[in-house]
Amino acid sequence: MALIKSISGIRGTIGGTTGENLTPVDIVKFASAFGTWLKNKDGVTKIIIGRDARPSGEMVSTLIASTLQGLGIDVVDLGLSTTPTVEIAVPMENADGGIIITASHNPVQWNALKLLNNKGEFISGKDGEEMLQIAETESFEFAPVSKLGKYQKNEEYIQKHIELILKLKLVDAEAIRNSGFSVVVDAVNSSGGIAVPMLLKALGVSVKEMYCEPTGRFPHNPEPLPEHLTDICREIEKGKYDLGIVVDPDVDRLAFIAEDGTPFGEEYTLVAVADYVVNESDKKNRNTVSNLSSTRALRDITEKAGGQYFAAAVGEVNVVAMMKECGAVIGGEGNGGVIYPDFHYGRDALVGIALFLTHLAKSKKQVSRLRATYPNYVISKNKMELAPSVNVDSVLEEVKHKYQKQPINTEDGVKIEFEKEWVHLRKSNTEPIIRIYAESDMETKADHLAKKIISDIREIIAEKAGVQH
Repeated sequence: MALIKSISGIRGTIGGTTGENLTPVDIVKFASAFGTWLKNKDGVTKIIIGRDARPSGEMVSTLIASTLQGLGIDVVDLGLSTTPTVEIAVPMENADGGIIITASHNPVQWNALKLLNNKGEFISGKDGEEMLQIAETESFEFAPVSKLGKYQKNEEYIQKHIELILKLKLVDAEAIRNSGFSVVVDAVNSSGGIAVPMLLKALGVSVKEMYCEPTGRFPHNPEPLPEHLTDICREIEKGKYDLGIVVDPDVDRLAFIAEDGTPFGEEYTLVAVADYVVNESDKKNRNTVSNLSSTRALRDITEKAGGQYFAAAVGEVNVVAMMKECGAVIGGEGNGGVIYPDFHYGRDALVGIALFLTHLAKSKKQVSRLRATYPNYVISKNKMELAPSVNVDSVLEEVKHKYQKQPINTEDGVKIEFEKEWVHLRKSNTEPIIRIYAESDMETKADHLAKKIISDIREIIAEKAGVQH
C-alpha cells in the first residue's frame, strides 16, 4: 500500500518500507516539514497535538512531539483526544498550528497526520503544496540545544470542549435534561468513548456504553455506515432506548440509530441538525452548505425555511471555504459531518449530538417520527475501473456534452441535476477510476440512474476506441 500524501496531510499503514507505508522515518520527515513551513511563515513557537486511540497513536505522537521540539517549537500534547477538540484548542492556546494523529474511519493498521493552521482549521491547498515541497527537498533547520522546544501535557481539553458546547445559544441543556433521554453509544473503542459519554452525562442523559473503552481495538469496521452498526441496532431493538449514537475513531463523523433499531442514515445527520439550526437562527440569512455528493434533502429543508443552499467541492476545506463565502449558519458533509460556525469551522460530532438532542427535545417526537418528516432520498454509490489508456477527462467532457440541456456543475468532476435526482461523477487522482454517485427518491431509481450513466460511459469509451482504430 503506497503512502498517501495530500494537501491535508499524510496517511498510510504502519510498518514496512519507507515510501510504501507510514514509517517512523516518514513521520519525522513530515512533522519536520510542517514545523519548518510554519516557522518560515509565522515564526512559529507552539503547536497542539492530539490523537485517537489506535495502537500506533502513542508511538506516532512521541515521534512528532520530539521532532517539533528539535525544531525549537513548543508542544502542547492533548493526549487521547478528538479531531474537533484539537481544532478548538489551537486558537484557545494561541498556538500557530495543530497536528491530529488519526486515520479517521480507516482500519486499525492505518494512521495519519492531519494538519491545522492557527485558526484550528485544515490547511489550504496552497499551504499543503508548500509543505510537501519542503518535505520533498528536506529543507529542515533544527534548533541548537539551548533553543529546543518545551513539551507540556494538557488533558483537560475534552472537558473544556464540552463546557463550551453547553454555553452555545442553540443548545438547550435544560430541555434535554427534562426529556429524560436514554441513549446507547458506540464509540468503536476510541477517544469518543471518553468524550461522548462525558457530554451526555453533562446533559443529564442516561447512557449505555458499547465499545467505549479507548483501547484502539475496533470491534467492527470503524466507518459509521449502517452495514457496520448491527450490534448497536440489536441492542436498541431489545431495550427501551430513545436513540443510538455512533461516532468514528476521531469523533468528526456522527450517525444516529432510531428508537426502533433502524439507522437514521448518515446523510440525514446534517439534515436534521440543519433543520433545527436554520429554523432557530436569528441571523438574516439561513444559508446552508454541503458537498456535491451529499443528499438533496438539505437543499429542500433549507429552501423551505427561506434560506439558500450552496454546494461545495468534496473535502472539508472546500465546504468551510464556501460556508465563509455565503455566511452559512450550518454546513457539513453527508458522511455525518456537522460544521456549526457559531462554534468553530470543523466537523464536530459532539456539537452535532448536543444540537440534535435539543431538536429532539423541542420537537417532542420519537427519532423515527422526526426522520419521517424529511424528504426521503437514497444515494447509489458506484465506481468504474477503467483501462489505464482511457483519458478520463475526455470521457467526462463527452458525458457533459450528452447532458448539456440539464443544469451541470463542474466544480468537482461533473454533477448533472435532473428534476428531483442528480448524478455526480468524480475521477480518482491516484488510479484510473470514476466514482459515480446517483440520488433519487427510491433505491431502484437511484441504481437505474447510475447504471444509465455507466452505460453512457462505456458507449463513449467504445466509440473513442473505434475512432482510434
